[in-house]
Amino acid sequence: MPDLLIELFSEEIPARMQRRAADDLKKFVTDGMVEAGLTYAWAGAFSTPRRLTLTVEGVLAASPATVEERKGPRADAPKTAIEGFLRGAGLTRDQLEERETPKGAVLFARIEKAGRPAAEIIGEVLEKTIRSFPWPKSMRWGAGSLRWVRPLHSILCILSDEAGTEVVPLEVDGITAGDTTAGHRFMAPDRFSVVNFEDYTAKLKRAYVVLDPEERAEAIWHDATNMAFASGLEVVEDKGLLAEVAGLVEWPVVLMGRIADDFLELPPEVLQTSMKEHQKFFSVRNPKTGRIERFITVANRETADNGATILAGNEKVLSARLADAKFFWENDLRVARAGMEPWLEQLKHVTFHAKLGTQAERIDRIAALARELAPVVGADADQAERAARLAKADLSSEMVYEFPELQGLMGRYYIEASGEGAAIAAAAEEHYSPLGPSDEVPTAPVSVVVALADKIDTLTGFWAIDEKPTGSKDPFALRRAALGVIRLVLENDIRLSLQNKYQRSGKLRPFFAAFVKHVSDHLDQVAAQNRENVSSFLADLQAGHQVSDPQISALVDSMKSTTLMPEWRAVVASATIDLLSFLHDRLKVYLRDQGIRHDIIDACIAMEGNDDLTLLVKRARALSDVLKTEDGENLIQGFKRANNILTQAQEADGVEYSYGADPKFAETKEERALFEALDQAEAQIAPAMEKQDFATAMAALAALRAPIDAFFEAVKINADNATVRRNRLNLLSRITTLCTSVADLTRIEG
Repeated sequence: MPDLLIELFSEEIPARMQRRAADDLKKFVTDGMVEAGLTYAWAGAFSTPRRLTLTVEGVLAASPATVEERKGPRADAPKTAIEGFLRGAGLTRDQLEERETPKGAVLFARIEKAGRPAAEIIGEVLEKTIRSFPWPKSMRWGAGSLRWVRPLHSILCILSDEAGTEVVPLEVDGITAGDTTAGHRFMAPDRFSVVNFEDYTAKLKRAYVVLDPEERAEAIWHDATNMAFASGLEVVEDKGLLAEVAGLVEWPVVLMGRIADDFLELPPEVLQTSMKEHQKFFSVRNPKTGRIERFITVANRETADNGATILAGNEKVLSARLADAKFFWENDLRVARAGMEPWLEQLKHVTFHAKLGTQAERIDRIAALARELAPVVGADADQAERAARLAKADLSSEMVYEFPELQGLMGRYYIEASGEGAAIAAAAEEHYSPLGPSDEVPTAPVSVVVALADKIDTLTGFWAIDEKPTGSKDPFALRRAALGVIRLVLENDIRLSLQNKYQRSGKLRPFFAAFVKHVSDHLDQVAAQNRENVSSFLADLQAGHQVSDPQISALVDSMKSTTLMPEWRAVVASATIDLLSFLHDRLKVYLRDQGIRHDIIDACIAMEGNDDLTLLVKRARALSDVLKTEDGENLIQGFKRANNILTQAQEADGVEYSYGADPKFAETKEERALFEALDQAEAQIAPAMEKQDFATAMAALAALRAPIDAFFEAVKINADNATVRRNRLNLLSRITTLCTSVADLTRIEG
């Protein structure tokens, strides 16, 4: 079986596109081959700045011959129907076979297709792949119609086996496939021929080209870390930058340069970001001081002076870049030390979202919510509000305008420079966290409060204007915000009731409160005759008074003519139902990754208090632990049996058996034992649930497994005596009521 080698040689491919392009080349070529009947043993794709390479091992020399049988129309069908069938099959009338079937004589076509040589199939597949390649951006050049990411210079396409090497016949816009390629642009530009993949990689390396991007990345990291270690320094790890730099060079040459003394006092993050974004340099840190003192750059060639000229040029350009950063830093510090009010004032003119107002208005909402959340988290309310007001001030700074990825971090530096406390400064940096499932979660109370307020305002704001995630689209990162709320609450063990319906004494309802603030800011849109009632209603809400759903409905009815109606529909529908449901969906994903089944979470979500995420997860984990035991698993079966019998009896009799089970009507010892077991379980479960000690409640529930099993083995539920039957059905009701007081076990699968 021959092996296939393809190389598409072009001008430099952007580093960010190379990995995906190599994967696409592999997918489209191999899928096309298999579709044409040409199977293979293994395939691998590689990329460098100037080439995409595909090697396919164990290719069939030719596609196998095939025979296809097609059923056609009846033999006496209209002439046009038969002719259409003949055209589709590519046959003549005398080549059809007539067979008798239960529906009469039917025509059948037997279509034989001979196998095709591999070279012929590959040529067709590769041409189609090149002409329809899915580059994110592509270009045309010269007079041709071909589009490629950069001008395509040559195509290498060969099949090789023990007998020799065959060039696959192929031409695309005047580029004819051959068996040659070129080496490094500067160090070995001459073309050379190859006979197979092994010969190809060996000759490329002699021509100063490392084909495998992983090998280039490993070589860069090895040389960089060794060079830094020799100077008593360490390279700041950055996997993304490493992959990008590996895509910029074919022959990596690692060089280490110096940063001018004028810039060493800049914050290390500023140095690192500036060098990475502008120059693609790695930062080299002094482990004793934490300062960034040098940089690593990767050249694409060896030079007679061992890179001295390259380094000199890079250091000159870097100094100009860092001079800009230093200018931004010093200007920003002057503003910060004088107080950051000018920055906050500027945010009044920065739109956060057309329907949600300016950044300044958003900061007002977050600050108000942070003050309310502070007691729940254990933070000082004044500190929390102050931190929320300053956390986004750095958005107006020159440094963040230049490097948006430094927002929050620069806020911490500027707030420290202004003389504010360390907790307030830390909140500026940490309130964006967590940004993802592996990001660290803030633990400092002020930081947690501001982070929660920020994310809750984001969620409620976009729900209020009906900008929810749809399918895979989530332009405002609301799924990330929801996961952030979940992790902040759970990992800090915060007891927080999020929904109006389940308000508890002393507990804030932040989802609803955020909507209230949104409507309060737009009272001028309410009709004059309703404004006083609306204001009074909002005051009750903001004071934490219990407000019933009928009260909300009555207010909504009085506001139907106002432009605030969409927001109030969101208050009633989204804040109390849809948004919490969205949060529960995110929680399911989060807990599934921790090994808790979705049906267990559903069983707990169905219980009252499901807006307290910490309480909900404690219940789910306790139930999950119990169901992993034999007693727990069998208890579920006993519960379902009891629930099914009870449900069927109630439907048949038209009555509800929910009261009156009396041990004096028990006829067997197993029946009496179950009464006693239920009494003991209730005595344990009730106080445990009151204390929200779910582990104890679940354990007491699991202990019912044996007496329930024994009861069903020994007792006939539908006894002939009507009184005994009714008593036993009421006993089943007692079982189901006790079980569902801990979790809705009807939702457990299996």
